[in-house]
Amino acid sequence: MKERLDRLYNIIEDKKLSGIVLTDGYNIDYLTGYKGHTGMVLMLDKDRFILTDSRYTEQAQLEASQFTCVDIGLDGYSKTVRKIMDEKYSNKKDIVLGFEDKSISYSQYKALKDNLGDAVQLVELGESINYLRMVKSKDEIELISKAEAIGDEAFNHIINFIEVGMTEKQVALELEYVMKSLGADGLSFDTIVASGANSSMPHAVPTDKVIEEGDFVTLDFGCIYNGYCSDMTRTVHMGDEMTEKQLEVYTTVLNAQKLALMSIKPGNVCSDIDKIARDYIEDAGYGEYFGHGLGHGVGLYIHEEPRFSRSCDVILQPGMVLSVEPGIYLPGEFGVRIEDLIVVTEDGYDNLASSPKVLILM
Repeated sequence: MKERLDRLYNIIEDKKLSGIVLTDGYNIDYLTGYKGHTGMVLMLDKDRFILTDSRYTEQAQLEASQFTCVDIGLDGYSKTVRKIMDEKYSNKKDIVLGFEDKSISYSQYKALKDNLGDAVQLVELGESINYLRMVKSKDEIELISKAEAIGDEAFNHIINFIEVGMTEKQVALELEYVMKSLGADGLSFDTIVASGANSSMPHAVPTDKVIEEGDFVTLDFGCIYNGYCSDMTRTVHMGDEMTEKQLEVYTTVLNAQKLALMSIKPGNVCSDIDKIARDYIEDAGYGEYFGHGLGHGVGLYIHEEPRFSRSCDVILQPGMVLSVEPGIYLPGEFGVRIEDLIVVTEDGYDNLASSPKVLILM
């Protein structure tokens, strides 16, 4: 925790801030250890405060012992921040307070601005706090690996469970039950089970649709283990007979992922990795049907920085954990997505997923 706080203090120093307000729950967890559902962190020089209400004060004191816990009572967060700053600064001239513009609501910002007044300058922090979480420690990688291993085991179960005639909801519930029975604390996102034409929607919600012979079934799922997320997608085919188009699309997605994976190593740029997979799918004639980014960081939250996308210029470093998930989605027909979770190493990457990617005919 000290090393993380030291890096946060470096941001405060580099940006010439008097202090900082944190409102993103995942960043608060990362920097303090406090996992409550509501709270705010205020750091002023070496004074560190966690603000929360009476439901969470005991938890905050236990989980974030390096911080002073303050019960906001009836004052609310912004007024409590003002009171703390009034006690610390007799003259609030030239006070610059950084805030997380990516996570704060307009009403929260307005309340903070109104309570602090014009004497305190509020400065946007952009992605700088989120970037602190990009490179994972050895312990973090072990937890993510464990979460992904649970996903692998759940997938190995589900391919022996799923049958024609089941509904998408039945399969999703089985996946979730198995992951939790294997030790998962919860789900890292809502499970996706999409069959037939539903699989052309990247974030389809499991329905009462019956899985039919000839359907592609996309399974996108993940779990949380000791606070850290996993993420995996596999697409399977129901029945032995498939169309030439289905095989072509599946092979295209798989080859695009293989090419992207081969290019992952320290020093390469995230957008360049995205381009490799995107160009391959484009050359195969399916470019317009791959709309989302190639992947995203995974950690305490399922979608973190950095991202394999056309707009992300982050340079890969050892310890970064990202998904690699190309897909092709043909509206009204079917979709295919294949996703692995990788950790960047000193000379390439390690794939945390071990489930097979050869086309499985159910």
